[in-house]
Amino acid sequence: MATPDYEARVLGALSRPDYSPTTVKALSREFGIPAADYPDFRKAVKRLVKRGALVVNRDKTLERAAEAARKASPGAILGTFRRSAKGFGFVRPKGVTDRADHIFIPEKYTGDASSGDEVAVKITRRSRTPGMNHEGKILQVVERASGVFVGTYFEDDGQGFVRVDKSTFREPIYVGDPGAKGARPGDKVVLEMVRFPSPDLEGEGVITEVLGPRGRPGVDTLMVLRAHNIPEEFDENVLREAREQARTFHEDDLQGRLDLRDLLTVTIDPATARDFDDAISLSRDDRGYWELGVHIADVAHFVPRGSDLDRAARLRGNSVYLPDRVVPMLPEILSNSLASLQQGKTRYAVSALIEFNEEGIRTDSRFVRSAIRVDHRFSYEQAYDAMMNPDRPIEGVSPEIRALLSRMLSLAMTLRKRRFARGALELTMPEVEVELGEQGEVVGAHLAKDDESHQVIEEFMLAANEAVAEFLTGRGLDFLRRGHDDPQPEKLREFAEFARSLGYPIESAQSRFELQRVLDESRDQPERYAVHFGLLRSLKRAQYTAERAGHYALASEDYCHFTSPIRRYPDLQVHRALLAALAGKRPKEDVDELVALAEHCSRTERRAESAEQELIKIKLLTYLADRIGQVYHAVIIGVEDFGFFCQLIELPVEGLVHLASLQSDYYDLERETHSLTGRRRGRRFRLGDRVEVRIWRVDVDRRELDLVLSEELPSELPSPEARGPRPRPSGRPGSPPSRRPSGPPKPRKKGSRTRRS
Repeated sequence: MATPDYEARVLGALSRPDYSPTTVKALSREFGIPAADYPDFRKAVKRLVKRGALVVNRDKTLERAAEAARKASPGAILGTFRRSAKGFGFVRPKGVTDRADHIFIPEKYTGDASSGDEVAVKITRRSRTPGMNHEGKILQVVERASGVFVGTYFEDDGQGFVRVDKSTFREPIYVGDPGAKGARPGDKVVLEMVRFPSPDLEGEGVITEVLGPRGRPGVDTLMVLRAHNIPEEFDENVLREAREQARTFHEDDLQGRLDLRDLLTVTIDPATARDFDDAISLSRDDRGYWELGVHIADVAHFVPRGSDLDRAARLRGNSVYLPDRVVPMLPEILSNSLASLQQGKTRYAVSALIEFNEEGIRTDSRFVRSAIRVDHRFSYEQAYDAMMNPDRPIEGVSPEIRALLSRMLSLAMTLRKRRFARGALELTMPEVEVELGEQGEVVGAHLAKDDESHQVIEEFMLAANEAVAEFLTGRGLDFLRRGHDDPQPEKLREFAEFARSLGYPIESAQSRFELQRVLDESRDQPERYAVHFGLLRSLKRAQYTAERAGHYALASEDYCHFTSPIRRYPDLQVHRALLAALAGKRPKEDVDELVALAEHCSRTERRAESAEQELIKIKLLTYLADRIGQVYHAVIIGVEDFGFFCQLIELPVEGLVHLASLQSDYYDLERETHSLTGRRRGRRFRLGDRVEVRIWRVDVDRRELDLVLSEELPSELPSPEARGPRPRPSGRPGSPPSRRPSGPPKPRKKGSRTRRS
C-alpha cells in the first residue's frame, strides 16, 4: 500500500501563516493519521528534527527551526552566512539581492557557523556611510547547509588533517590518526563534521570515504556528488519495484488508452540521448487549423504515488546532468526503457492535443492517456537539415515525415512570433559547451547551437506546459506551478539607467516590449554583452510554487512543467493532477504538501545546477592549470570595488582581474554604470566590455582563477588569504550570468540528454 509523504505534509503544515505550535500527537489527529500508521508518522517527524528542519519546544510542541529562532531572539534577522578565507563573513538576509544590504560579521562573532548555513543574526552596529555594510553578530545556527564536506587529506606532526575545498573553513579540520580509512596524503576524501570550528575551538571531523588521488579520472565527479549530497545508487527495494513494472508491462495492453499508434509521430533530441520523454505529431485540416500533439511519457503509470520508486524520485527531485555522466531520477529500466518513447515501440503516453487557428491562437485543447509508436527519431542536426531542405530526399526519411517536419517548423515560428508579440523576453547569450576526452578531461569547447530545430521543440513544449496549467487552473485544482516573479522596480530602473548610458534609451523600464526592443537593437552590436548581461542581473530566479504565479520572462499567466516527468519530479506531480482531473477526481496532495514539495524541488534544482557548474569549473581549471600565461578573449560579467570578473569567450569559466594587477592607474567604482574608471587616464572597464586576459594563477581546490590584462605583467598578486573574501559578481548569488534560469527554456545538450525547462 502506498505510504504518504509525511515529511512533506508536516513541513507544509508548519509553514502555514496561521500555524500554532502543536504536538506530534495533535498534528497526527489533525491529519487524520490512522493509529496503525502513527509510528511511521512519528518517525518522519523525528527525521525532520534530527535534520535540523524542526525543533521540539519545552512543551513538546513542534516548530520550524527558523520560526523558533525568531521567537528566541526578537528582532533577529534570518539569512544565509558566507565565511571568507580570513575568518570573517557576511549574512545575506532572506529576500535581499543587493550586496550593500548584506550584514558584515567580524570573525569573533561568527561562532561555529559555516558557509551556506541559515543563521539568526543581530545587528550590533549600523553603518552611516553609504555603501558600507551594517555589522552584526550570529546568535545561532538555525539550519546547517551540510555536515559533509570534501577536501584534501594531509598529515602534520603525526596527525591527520583535511583541508576542505572552496575555502569553506579557514583552518584544516583535525581527523585524528594518520591514514584514517587508508587515506594517503594528497587524497581527496569525504569528511563528516563532528565539531564545527569556531574562533575558540578548532574543528574536528571523521573521514567517511576516500575518493582517491587528486587528478585520477572520475575523482572530480565523485567530489562534486559527495559535496552536494547527490545520491547515486538506488536501493534494492526501488530496483525491485522497477523490475516488477517491467515484468507486468505488455505493449498490447491498451485498456483505458486512446490508440494513437497510427498517428505519424517523431522525436527530436540530441544524438547521444538515451531517454525520450516527448514526441510530436502535427496535422492541418481544410480550414487551415492545426492539431498539435505533444505526447509525454506516462511516467505516472510506472511510479505509483507513495511507492519506494516514488519516494526515491521525490528525494532526488530531478536528474542531475554532469559533463561526464547523468545521475537519473528514476532507475534506467524505466528512464531509458519502459517510459522512454523509443522509435518503433508501443509506449504509454499522456497526450496534449492542442488546436490552433491559422494565426497560432489556441482554440481548443484536450488531454488523454494514450499509446503511441514513434515513427522516426531525429537528432537536432538531422531535423535541422531536413527542415532547411524540405524538398531534398533524405535516405531513410519518408516524404510524409519530411512534410511533417516542414509543418512543425511553420507552426513553431508562428507561435514564436506570437509569444514575443505578447511581451516574452529573449536574452541572447553565447553559450559554450565543453568537450571531454575519454578520461573526462577537457579537450576543447564549442558554441552551443540554438537553431530552428531547437526552437521548434521549445515552442511546442511551452505550448503544452501552458495548456496544461490553464486547464488545471480552470478547474480550481492545486498543482506545482513554475513561477517567475516580476523584477523589483528599482532593479529595472537601474537597468534602464545603465542602458541609457550605453545609448539605448528606455521610456518605461516596466514595459517588457521596451526591454525586448533594447535587446533586439543591441543584438548585433558591440554592446550586446553589456545590455543582455545587465538585464539578466535584474531578473529574479524562476522556481516552483504551490500558489498561482505568472512567469515574467515568458509573459505567461499560468505556467507549469509537464513535459519531462522522466527527469523532473514536479512534472510527475503535474501528470498526477492532470490524470486525476481527467478521472473526475481531485489531486491527492493537499496545499501544505505542495508548499513543501515546491520548496524541496526548487532546492534540488539549484543543487543540480550548482553541481554541474562546479564540476565544469573543476575540469576547466584543471585544464587551465597547464596553460599559465596563455591569452584568451573575455567579457566582463561583474564589476566590484576590488576588481572585475570576466568570463572567457573560448571556455565557459570565470575569473577575477584584481585591482592589484592594474598597476598603471587607480580605479574608482561607479555602481550606476557598473564600471571601474581610472583617475588619471580615464580608462573604463564596464559590464559587458570585451577584454584580452592572461591566465595568471589557478587554484583548483579553491575553485579560483586569477586573470590579468594581456598587456599587464604584475610581479605578484596578493595571496588569496591576504585578499580576503572573494564574493561572486553581485546579482543573483551562485548563478553565473551566462546561464538563463529565468528566461524561456532552451533545449540544450547536457551529458546524454537535452535539458528542457
